[in-house]
Amino acid sequence: MYDFIRGTLIERNPANIVIEAGGIGYFANISLNTYTKLGNSQEALVYIHQAIRDDAHLFYGFADKNERELFRNLISVNGVGASTAIMMLSSLSPDEIASAVATENVNVLKAVKGIGIKTAQRIIIDLKDKLGKFRENDQILFTPDNTILNESLSALVMLGFVKKDAEKVVSKILQEQPQTTVESVIRQALKRL
Repeated sequence: MYDFIRGTLIERNPANIVIEAGGIGYFANISLNTYTKLGNSQEALVYIHQAIRDDAHLFYGFADKNERELFRNLISVNGVGASTAIMMLSSLSPDEIASAVATENVNVLKAVKGIGIKTAQRIIIDLKDKLGKFRENDQILFTPDNTILNESLSALVMLGFVKKDAEKVVSKILQEQPQTTVESVIRQALKRL
């Protein structure tokens, strides 16, 4: 089992990265929180969760151990798969998820695409004791980018949204808030789509 990969970021998208280490390029799915924390750095240390299925070996990468631990807790809940957990970590910060679980706020969790009321309740029941101690200490750093529209659309399409629908929502968000970040656009779009 892999714990982390330290190397050069070859590709960086809001939904995935390719990191080269030892002459091998590793593809890893990431959350929007991890994308934000990686920023524009060339070198990175990415904590890995490896999922082995019959048809694929998948990596999920995280900027810190706390987010990876939260991901692992989320996928331990019946009905929450890796894609749903990544969607949750892209829509909400780890602290927001932990707070929603601790305060039993079903509405915050079910606002995430793919999470219904029953799944939100199951997450709260299963994780309330586990997440009581969870706190993220790292501060999210935002970096301005001139390709906000393209990166936002790319991320939303990779997350499974229809490009035409995503384009309308992203354009509207950018009209309302022209000085916003890619992460903010994607978070808002996830709530509107």
